[in-house]
Amino acid sequence: MKNVIITGTSRGIGLEMALQFAAQGHQVLAISRNIPVALTGKANIHCLSADITKAVDLEIVNDYIKKSWTHVDILINNAGAIINKSFEDITAEEFEYVYKVNVFAVASIIQICLPYLNNGSHVVTISSMGGVQGSMKFPGLAAYSSSKGAVITLSELLAEEYKELGISFNVIALGAVQTEMLDEAFPGYLAPVEPFEMAEYIVDFSQNGNKYFNGKVLQASSTTP
Repeated sequence: MKNVIITGTSRGIGLEMALQFAAQGHQVLAISRNIPVALTGKANIHCLSADITKAVDLEIVNDYIKKSWTHVDILINNAGAIINKSFEDITAEEFEYVYKVNVFAVASIIQICLPYLNNGSHVVTISSMGGVQGSMKFPGLAAYSSSKGAVITLSELLAEEYKELGISFNVIALGAVQTEMLDEAFPGYLAPVEPFEMAEYIVDFSQNGNKYFNGKVLQASSTTP
């Protein structure tokens, strides 16, 4: 049985991962601003309503871990924000918000968890093919794709910084998955992969991938719009 923290569990892949980990008997801390009915009252799942861009809410997360768990085996940084708007029209506030969710909050959650990460712990950050150097890029996603590139570099650096402690950091860069976020970026596009299918892959990788990878970016993409 593992202690698993997942951010962005109100919908899509995050929600599916929480359900799948819990069904396997693991203890799950599901963090999202809104707690979905699908997770309420589920065995092995504790839901925290928290905005991970706010210091006061991050302290709630810290307090829960400190009081309830002695260690964290798996951290999955899944929460994400996207704004689809031309670069000339996007405001500084909008750009900053995307980075607060996709980069700064990821760093903050990792810092909170570090005292509880032991030899064999695995931190998995969900990025996007749009953040991979040399991949196809799309107009309107300047803030989103650049932020997803930032967490790739962050994970590579942390893998090096904490390798002597046996803590692994890896990134999964997603292609098209049929989520609400995909619809925001590419309205009307139909992806070949459903959220529960991608969740199955990430759940398995988070438990086993650190045996073979550290500081790596895995491109989980059958198609890119």
